[in-house]
Amino acid sequence: MSSGAAKVAIVGVGTTEHGEIPHESPEEIAVRAAVDAIADAGIEKSSIDGLITCKAPLTTHGTDEGMGPLLGINPAYSTTLDYGMGAFSLHLAAMAIHSGLASTILLTYGTKSRSARTGFARPIGGASDWLRLAGLVHVAGPAAMAVRRHMHLYGTTEEQIGWISVAQREWARMNPRAVFRDPLSISDYLAQPYIVAPLRRSDLTLISDGGAAVVVTTAERATDLAQPPVHMLGMAQQSAIRNEQNADKLMRPWLGDIATRLYERSGVRPDDVDVAYLQDGTSVWVLQMLEWYGFCGVGEAGPFLAEGNTRPGGSLPVNTHGGQLSESYTHNWMHLYEAVKQLRGDGGDRQVPGAGVALHAQTHDFWKGAATILSTRESA
Repeated sequence: MSSGAAKVAIVGVGTTEHGEIPHESPEEIAVRAAVDAIADAGIEKSSIDGLITCKAPLTTHGTDEGMGPLLGINPAYSTTLDYGMGAFSLHLAAMAIHSGLASTILLTYGTKSRSARTGFARPIGGASDWLRLAGLVHVAGPAAMAVRRHMHLYGTTEEQIGWISVAQREWARMNPRAVFRDPLSISDYLAQPYIVAPLRRSDLTLISDGGAAVVVTTAERATDLAQPPVHMLGMAQQSAIRNEQNADKLMRPWLGDIATRLYERSGVRPDDVDVAYLQDGTSVWVLQMLEWYGFCGVGEAGPFLAEGNTRPGGSLPVNTHGGQLSESYTHNWMHLYEAVKQLRGDGGDRQVPGAGVALHAQTHDFWKGAATILSTRESA
């Protein structure tokens, strides 16, 4: 798909406020974000011939059939992903455009998980019965085990882990949309009680309401629209759906397979990446992806973080909006929104000077992952 990805660009992004939106449905929230994205792209609604929607977590809300009447569209192509996180939806849109099923696709997501008090203390995935028997009824359990494994193998410390949350809070303090903006020092972090040792509250995603939307089209059409296009230079995915059968499951070595294919297809190397957007349902995901995507050696993420590389002014700004640990919980959609804004130079107070290449990397817990190289330049 490298050639297909090279001919696709993001031309519009939209979002809503984040936090609590109690008086709207997930679909209504998603529609507001969609209206924002369509206006951002400078296109008419009638030109949208594709729709990809993402279900709100652990609900039936957010299907394309539910969104169609609210948007008032009958696109040639439409579908809904049950785990339609930002990267998976983006890749499906690129494939649909490449195949000729559609030429301009709207991607939408909306949730009111916080207002609805959605319960996330439940195991998910193919091994959920075994996880329940082991008492692992929340992602915090296996994530904590993954940290312990990293500590055992490489000498990683709790303070080093804490710099993930602290750095992202520093970015969030420059983001007026972020839910958590209070200062968080490394001392504050270490003073927090454990949720599941060695993970603390700041290591786990907040739960919030909010919406996001993206407009994707052909690179050819993108040149004539309102915003500078953000091109997809390459994309890659990998599943680990054998789950407990996988060797060293906790460390997720298959992330390295995604990275290898992604860099080969895009022609980009880790040193070329100006900003990275790494899904952070738990801080552990960031730790692992820093290593598997080649920003430091395997086992070296702890010192890399402690040196301040991911903080404002660091060598690799990570999750410049605050991520899911400080901004909002949106299935990686706001990571994509922020990546586009940074590449356009619209990051406001948190703008990274000269940002021209971004990594957008997603994981669905221990079971699958997807990543994209985005850039202001179109590949040859």
